[in-house]
Amino acid sequence: MMTIRRSSERGHANRGWLDAYHSFSFNTYYDPTNMGFGSLRVINEDKFGPSRGFGMHPHENMEIITYVLSGSLAHEDNTGGKGVLKPGDIQRMSAGTGVFHSEANASDTEWLHLFQIWIEPNVLGAAPRYGESHIPESAKRGKWAVVVSGTGREGAMEIYQDAELLTTLLEPGESRAHTLAAGRLGYVHIVVGEVTVNGQLLVTGDAAKLEQETLVTLQARATSEVLLFDLPGD
Repeated sequence: MMTIRRSSERGHANRGWLDAYHSFSFNTYYDPTNMGFGSLRVINEDKFGPSRGFGMHPHENMEIITYVLSGSLAHEDNTGGKGVLKPGDIQRMSAGTGVFHSEANASDTEWLHLFQIWIEPNVLGAAPRYGESHIPESAKRGKWAVVVSGTGREGAMEIYQDAELLTTLLEPGESRAHTLAAGRLGYVHIVVGEVTVNGQLLVTGDAAKLEQETLVTLQARATSEVLLFDLPGD
């Protein structure tokens, strides 16, 4: 079974300096029918104006993954993590028993565009940890790149959950497939482009929830990037 959620159905908040789209309930956007999907709790697509962002604020017992699409992200937290992330950079923060962090646009002239993703952990009260990685375009062409994983396979940063986030780039006419093990859930999000997912056309910002499916098949109609979550069943 596949359920499609169009980009226009997402929550939207525009504060001028922050333009945010919420795939699931978040902050002032509340939709009791979209509180998450399996252990996937948040997908926020955020654009920050120059030099703007969020000061120090707390998180606990959540796996927080940030993926920079364009611009530069300045990050600092109380575990000692500090730096500037560029396009293609991935940040993983296991909040565990609690962390404070800040995130802001490092540029005073350009906008910052990123995804922030929250996955609920299967271990509570773990020691906080922070990590960064970079996924070049070459790692996403012709194959899936593993962004984060519960096992750390293919060198991906580990998270406290039996879940994986993968990404791929597709050119028009190119296909890609992923097998879901029995009982697993799949969630596909189109970062940019036009892609048929198991025969249904999705475009930029659209998503598909897959339940009781064993194969996810993509075919691009335009140059595209796709995020795929392979999640444990409920």
